Amino acid sequence: MTDDTLPNVDERLLAIPSLDRLIPATPSRHPPRILLLYGSLRGRSYSRLLTLEAERLLRHFGAETRIFHADGLPLPDGAPAEHPKVQELRDLAQWSEGQVWCSPERHGAMSAVMKAQIDWIPLALGAIRPTQGRTLALMQVCGGSQSFNAVNQMRILGRWMRMLTIPNQSSVAKAYQEFDEAGRMRPSAYYDRVVDVMEELVKFTLLTRDIAPHLTDRYSERKEEAAKAEARHALGAIR
Repeated sequence: MTDDTLPNVDERLLAIPSLDRLIPATPSRHPPRILLLYGSLRGRSYSRLLTLEAERLLRHFGAETRIFHADGLPLPDGAPAEHPKVQELRDLAQWSEGQVWCSPERHGAMSAVMKAQIDWIPLALGAIRPTQGRTLALMQVCGGSQSFNAVNQMRILGRWMRMLTIPNQSSVAKAYQEFDEAGRMRPSAYYDRVVDVMEELVKFTLLTRDIAPHLTDRYSERKEEAAKAEARHALGAIR
């Protein structure tokens, strides 16, 4: 006979998943709020051009968008968090319900500009978590043949920051061939994939934004908070 007991679990802190909690009674009706980050400061930055194409698609799909331009953003080490560009980035992160990260691949990884932006977004600002539960779409541009190193690296960071990273992603090979002189992306299978990714991002954002706190609520953290509350109560009783 199977032993179904859970002796190592505090059942008071268990939250049984249910459809009632996963289907909001009154879904939000405002446009999905999407923040877009790109990872290059070059004059003709292909990650910026790809980000602009993504923004056009997101607006067509009904989203409200903001693009953060990293010009003037200091490196994370040694700069004050009160720096205006840091505050701008953090305010946009809190405003967003979903994000797009687009980086060039450099030496087999995301760019330093991209990583600096991600590093300036903390896991927590007091009781607020600027990334937890937000959706995330990933794109990269390559100077040569197609690679997925940058998007795979960013996917790890998205998971670490407790974001809901969508399954689809975009990698544009030989990006210098994929944009015309006006900076618009030429028709191609690469462009079609960008359409797929942005469409999917909007769908996932609409599905999850109202229930993100429930999706990311964890037993281990509830247990930790309960222990802190009990310790405060015991300390108060002693006093």
